Amino acid sequence: MTPNKEDYLKEIYKLGGAEQLVSNKQIAEVLKIAPASVTEMLAKLNREGLTVYEPYKGSRLTQEGLRIAISLLRGHRLWEVFLMRHLGYSWSEAHEDAELLEHITPPRLTGRLDKFLNYPAYCPHGSAIPHEDGQMEKTSLVPLVQLAQGESSLIRRVSEEKELLDYLQSSGIRIGGFVTVIDVGAYEGSLTLKLDGKQIQISYKAACQIYVDKTEQP
Repeated sequence: MTPNKEDYLKEIYKLGGAEQLVSNKQIAEVLKIAPASVTEMLAKLNREGLTVYEPYKGSRLTQEGLRIAISLLRGHRLWEVFLMRHLGYSWSEAHEDAELLEHITPPRLTGRLDKFLNYPAYCPHGSAIPHEDGQMEKTSLVPLVQLAQGESSLIRRVSEEKELLDYLQSSGIRIGGFVTVIDVGAYEGSLTLKLDGKQIQISYKAACQIYVDKTEQP
């Protein structure tokens, strides 16, 4: 099993491929790979019994593909917790190095790491960490841009992308932060926010990648 194949399985899982069909287009977009390359790789995964493909509909994971995907995602997010909690990594640094470590972490080490960290439910970016059986905490979140002017909520998750993570962290965005929308610029302009008592501005594009509890008030 190559890291490239493992990345496909993990992303299919994150796109909902445990319960539903995921289109080639969705996979190509998230992996930033040409559709032809996706089609070729999915054919290989299908032959190896890791995915099931339905023509013109998409792919879903088999039980074996699901097992591998859960193991990878579990290891990735636990490593992120460890790297930030104990080695002082930034958001983007933790994500980058966890991408490498997930491919060389056996289940025994993942289990020991989970115990050492006292069984965290979420990674530092707010994504749920799967248990060994694949179960994980369920949350109902909406993008920050869906909050109306004057509405407040708690930041629960951010998308994991290096440049975005650096931008958000430098702007003061943090998981659990109490945010109020002060103003939204016209035509998808920047958002002015009050975050933990301080006023900041972030781009509309970034705000689309920050997820909050729409109705929660601390």
